[in-house]
Amino acid sequence: MHAVLVGVDFGRGDFLASLEELALLSKSAGAAPVASVTGRRTSPDSALFVGSGKADEIAAAVSEFGAELVIFNHPLSPAQQRNLERQLNVRVVDRTSLILDIFAQRAQSHEGKVQVELAQLQHLATRLVRGWTHLERQKGGIGLRGPGETQLETDRRLIGERVKMLRAKLDKLQRQRITQRRARERSHTFSVSLVGYTNAGKSTLFNNLTKAGVYAANQLFATLDTTSRRVHLGDVGSVVVSDTVGFIRELPTQLVAAFRATLEETVHADLLLHVVDGASPVRDEQIEQVNLVLKEIGADHIPQILVWNKIDLAELAPAIERDEYDKIHRVFVSAQTGAGIDLLRSAIAEFAYKKT
Repeated sequence: MHAVLVGVDFGRGDFLASLEELALLSKSAGAAPVASVTGRRTSPDSALFVGSGKADEIAAAVSEFGAELVIFNHPLSPAQQRNLERQLNVRVVDRTSLILDIFAQRAQSHEGKVQVELAQLQHLATRLVRGWTHLERQKGGIGLRGPGETQLETDRRLIGERVKMLRAKLDKLQRQRITQRRARERSHTFSVSLVGYTNAGKSTLFNNLTKAGVYAANQLFATLDTTSRRVHLGDVGSVVVSDTVGFIRELPTQLVAAFRATLEETVHADLLLHVVDGASPVRDEQIEQVNLVLKEIGADHIPQILVWNKIDLAELAPAIERDEYDKIHRVFVSAQTGAGIDLLRSAIAEFAYKKT
């Protein structure tokens, strides 16, 4: 499906890196970006997000490239999305919907699927507005609703009921996870969580450390479900290593909330391996974004080792770097080639040894 990408520079952050990320997200969702329309504004237009002149420019790009989709690198209000669709005559998707769509495609576990559906329904509920005439028709819904209830009200009520049911399911799954974690804590097993920006190479590193064979691909959000494996580290014994969902700038709030249960593995870890794409020109900004999410979920107090991954692409050598207190600060590795993995194992062992 051909898509026109739209980005507006409001003068905050790295605009070009954010636009490149949108192209990657679009490809991950199965769209083929054929054109980009960019502009500068101080604030969004209330009706169209972009000005009317820029909307005409987007319409021209849609027509020229035969695009069936327009993807905005920003969250749109329901009214803005509707106005744009009327003007452009194609489907308009915002950044939030795009990320939700990728998550829906990638969720593997029962818990992951429940979390994604919950986030999607919460997002959809904000989109059920009176302007959508196709939802306003009266229908004879036998057994579904009271007399005189409109389709819009039915949809709202059904979504509300489904959300309630999904929340109850998530609570149950969360309780099971807590029970499993308590059993680990009772056995005093040292736990390690891999965190990092999406596509930093966490799953490849996880596979290399644990020989687990978890799905790893050069795409955004290849991993959505937390996977845990035991790793034997010589004299220290076994440690539990968990792979987690990748973080991204402006992760939709519905998803942070929905994935809080999964991310709680991170909160209860003894050590975080913060995996960084050492070859990325915006790695410092990505480190900052990950630390912001860690703070949001209450995991900013946990000891961290920065794992500088992809050293083969950055032409760096495997190494361990220590701070002024002789504590391990960074380990340079390549999850792809295996270079430096032995150094990382010894770094984890050193932390585990000090904890026991």
